[in-house]
Amino acid sequence: MDWRPLFVSLQVGLVSTAIALLLGAALGAWLAHRSTRWTGALVLLPLVLPPTVLGYYLLVLIGRRGPVGQLYEALTGQPLVFTLKAAVIAACAATIPIVARQLAAAFAEIPHEVKEAARIDGAGGLSMFLWIQLPLIRGPIAAAAAIAFARAVGDFGTTLMVAGNIPGRTQTASIAIYDLINAGKDDQAVVLVVAISVVALAVLALAGGRAEGTRTKSA
Repeated sequence: MDWRPLFVSLQVGLVSTAIALLLGAALGAWLAHRSTRWTGALVLLPLVLPPTVLGYYLLVLIGRRGPVGQLYEALTGQPLVFTLKAAVIAACAATIPIVARQLAAAFAEIPHEVKEAARIDGAGGLSMFLWIQLPLIRGPIAAAAAIAFARAVGDFGTTLMVAGNIPGRTQTASIAIYDLINAGKDDQAVVLVVAISVVALAVLALAGGRAEGTRTKSA
């Protein structure tokens, strides 16, 4: 049994979730107070686009002819596409909107009185975001992280387009499952299916428990 695809998926999931939490929290805070119909739609667009369409946009951006891809290759001497970094970018494209949308709702629910009291005490800008707002939404952050991780681990189409299917390097569990089924190796595919399902369920359950604990303490 080749476990490398599972390890690749876990690595992509952990790194992309960390990036999604960082960028998604900042984007969510902005959306909570300055969002319009069009900005909200633009943030959610990656979630409704077909994976191949999203993958195409990413290829235009990070491919060898794309602006980001050309800059990366000029700095490193290596292409960005068909690497583990490209797989992380593909996962981030799908997970950042999830985190941003969930946390935007959480930020919007923070009482105005709490923020006003913090401003009177001298908090503002970055300090308000880091030390006042984020601690108040620990539960939603945990839930968003769990959903983002599960989504990243299970990504297929977008990852395949920008990262390829290189065993031991960019072949994730989802891609490996597809290959195994096509090769008639259903028994090995089932093992990976169960493994991914267990990991996703455990992460969701853990995040749900932490979120419940946060609500209990707040009450």
